[in-house]
Amino acid sequence: MTDEADFPSQAGVDRLGLLQTFLAVVDAGSLSAAALRLGSTQPTVSRRLQLLERLLGLRLFQRSTRGVTLTEDGARCAASSRDLVARWTEMTEDLRAGGEVARGPLRVVAPHAFGQGQLIGPLVAFLRAHPQVSIEWLLHDRAPDFAREGVDCAIHVGPVEDEGLVAIRLAEVPRVVVAAPALVAECCGGVPPGIDALGALPWLALKTYYYRATSLRHAGSGAVAELAFAPRLATDSLFALRSAALAGLGVAIVSAWTVVDDLAEGRLLHLVPDWQAAPLAVHLVYPPAPWLPARLRAFIALMREHMPAMAGVVPPTLRSG
Repeated sequence: MTDEADFPSQAGVDRLGLLQTFLAVVDAGSLSAAALRLGSTQPTVSRRLQLLERLLGLRLFQRSTRGVTLTEDGARCAASSRDLVARWTEMTEDLRAGGEVARGPLRVVAPHAFGQGQLIGPLVAFLRAHPQVSIEWLLHDRAPDFAREGVDCAIHVGPVEDEGLVAIRLAEVPRVVVAAPALVAECCGGVPPGIDALGALPWLALKTYYYRATSLRHAGSGAVAELAFAPRLATDSLFALRSAALAGLGVAIVSAWTVVDDLAEGRLLHLVPDWQAAPLAVHLVYPPAPWLPARLRAFIALMREHMPAMAGVVPPTLRSG
């Protein structure tokens, strides 16, 4: 039996060292093998494991004459400990290198369309500038669970709902109202409709940003037109929306960068050009932290430089967020 007095006070405990000892036992499979790896003794390793269990209030191992086996709590602790120890190692290496060298893995989430279209150029530039960094480029349109998914940062188009995140406004994406010439010929006799007739046409909806209604603002007067409609097709994919518009299924509001060539070559028409849908803000978001690794700082700096100059986007307006 170990007396409580044998344990140091929590204030003087090297918690990281305890986790490293714990992981050594997990990886080695026994206390004696872990002690050899650590250059320590089995009684010392055993004592450190007991101290860690007391600090956590959990039993991490089932002990028997055959050795030790992780409990369910122990398995969860091992997964979390590896992340903590790895981040500590990365931080110390980064600081020892003066915090200037970007190295290691970066896990980034970006919207499907934007991430496989406009952002590939800046991504390539970043990887060429930082050869010691590797990126896991994840494309989906939902907000990530940063902690659970191990995400370092995300490129987010549209309003940022989570006020607990750090949000850097990088640029804005203009949006335009478009339709195929065949649709205009069929519904309007080939004459592009004015704002008053626009709502009566067949519509396509991008559910992420508008569904059964939208509003447009006049560029000169600032007047606002409210449009309501029942969409023939609703999707959450910008590329699918563009394809449906090209097929003549309906009117759509799309990010300008996706249809630059279509408008120039006449495959789509820019309807009511004096009326504008609200642009979509582009943010880089990440959880607040007292320290950011060099690779993340470098990625943020490159995105702040490249994003406003990309085709189809404009610099951010001066507003909060």
